Amino acid sequence: MLTGNNYTVSRVPAQFRMPFFGLALIHMGMLTALDQFMLGAVLGHSMTISNAFIAISAGSLLFFIITFGLGYAGMREGLSGSMLARWCGFGRIGSALVGLLIAVSLMGWFGVQNAVFAQSLSFSLGGILSAKQAAALSGISLTLLVACGFRALRFAARIAVPLFIVNIIWITLIVLNKDTPVLPSPVFHQPLTLGAGITLVVGGAIVASLITPDITRYSRSASSVLWMVLLTIFLGEYLVNGLAVFLAMRLNTANVVTIMAHASAGVGLLVVVFSSVRVNDLNLYSSALGVANFIDIISGKKSSYPVLTIIIGFFSTLLSVLGILDRFVDFLTLLGIFFPPVIGVMLTDYFIIRTHRAALTASRQQGTLPAETPLIGLCAITASIAGGLAGYVIPGGVPALTSLLVASVAYRIFKYVADHLNVIRAPAWRE
Repeated sequence: MLTGNNYTVSRVPAQFRMPFFGLALIHMGMLTALDQFMLGAVLGHSMTISNAFIAISAGSLLFFIITFGLGYAGMREGLSGSMLARWCGFGRIGSALVGLLIAVSLMGWFGVQNAVFAQSLSFSLGGILSAKQAAALSGISLTLLVACGFRALRFAARIAVPLFIVNIIWITLIVLNKDTPVLPSPVFHQPLTLGAGITLVVGGAIVASLITPDITRYSRSASSVLWMVLLTIFLGEYLVNGLAVFLAMRLNTANVVTIMAHASAGVGLLVVVFSSVRVNDLNLYSSALGVANFIDIISGKKSSYPVLTIIIGFFSTLLSVLGILDRFVDFLTLLGIFFPPVIGVMLTDYFIIRTHRAALTASRQQGTLPAETPLIGLCAITASIAGGLAGYVIPGGVPALTSLLVASVAYRIFKYVADHLNVIRAPAWRE
């Protein structure tokens, strides 16, 4: 990630582990960004302020548990999320599917972020470019810059997080000083239940959970992972999300471009640019890791990172042009339902069943990967599908939690049947 070798399909060596601050800044950048501000605006425009903060708190607690668990596993093993899935129940082919799931979701996030950036650009130019034209221009330009390793992006990454946070606080102070009253009884045109709100919060952060090992594999200790996750929650969920809730209720809109333009005009829109660059840089990077893992499994060949970045960036830009931003709530809901089962299965396998922990430990001491792993984890795949469907069809409650628990319990049962009753025998693959 930060060296010449991205270690897409291998462990990060101990000598290349990195200090806490730089990694924490990258991790915080995933939630202290425009997507969380957009989520907070939706919550503030669709829920009461008390329910919005209950949703944020409950979603953050679930996010902490699963993110720290995966982050610790990534730190311990030095493996990315998609690689870790190989030895956390899914096997080679299953991990390839997880990698594709990550890639597709990050393509969606790229499309969302790019669409907001395009709206800001169109607004700033007075409509000279339409939102779709601006989306095509900005998406392709950023993709090429990331693929070519343009050094200015690293500069933007360093200043994006603090600049975004400062701007959000500034916007809040400006709105507080305005005469516009807080609406005492806002009318919710598309009200959200508490369970739906929690699922949106989880959906807004769940991809960050699954790709956290991509970052923590460079970490040096479990305490670094712990503080990294806690700081991300505080800044992303409570500061950015929380302030967005208040601003959306105060200004009676969920449109972030309107909020930025209304409160701080050009400065706020400039921050949108830096935020989009920072997050979409990471979106392209982690998406390329997932696709690289898939290609390695299917063909046994290493992939070109620039080529993968360009291809992924092209399709992501197409999503923004086709209007993915209009389906933002639906997008978050799907993420909040179908991603938790995958993480639940991985955590259950790594910490409870410990199917491959001995092999991982032995190979880690040699700086290699386990010699063998199941070709496909049928139990993990089946349990993940069952969990996702349960969260989608079971009414009431918190769909994200439902899908997570159903998948975890189902996986434990399936593994018991497979391992102790010899019902399923997955073929092994020699690395």
